[in-house]
Amino acid sequence: MADVAAKERKILVAVDESEESSYALSWCIENIIPGNSNDTLILLYSVPPRTVYTSMDGSGEKDHPQGYLFSSDIVATMERYSNDVAQCIMAKAKRACKDLDGVKVETIVEHGDARDVICQVAEKLHVDMLVVGSHGYGVIKRAFLGSVSNHCAQNVKCPVLIVKKPKTNGSSN
Repeated sequence: MADVAAKERKILVAVDESEESSYALSWCIENIIPGNSNDTLILLYSVPPRTVYTSMDGSGEKDHPQGYLFSSDIVATMERYSNDVAQCIMAKAKRACKDLDGVKVETIVEHGDARDVICQVAEKLHVDMLVVGSHGYGVIKRAFLGSVSNHCAQNVKCPVLIVKKPKTNGSSN
């Protein structure tokens, strides 16, 4: 049994700004990591895509009806904001991991749809486990918004642990 505990594992945890994500990371730290200091915990944040066109790219309403036309200054400001959000989320996630003795903690920030980014990174890094939080959407909300955790469970080749935050009394969810 000692050999099993000594095996190095790569555990990918998808993080974002939600309480569900924070809970999933905490749950992973408390329940998956203990007793195995050979683990590598990889924290992944996906910066959501934004349909933005600058006035310089020749895009117009006729060519790209879903895009918004912004000046390059506004686009740069939006990019800085996205990077600031990513840094804040990663700093918070790393703080949650500060007491993990001997566990390597790595961070990755990628741009794109979270469903695709998480699956691609899990595949590329050959992780042993993927941990994602669940927002607990009902059937209708999930049908319209899509479920990142469901998509990952269907498409990732490694085991996927979907951690659902317990409902608290008085919760509107």
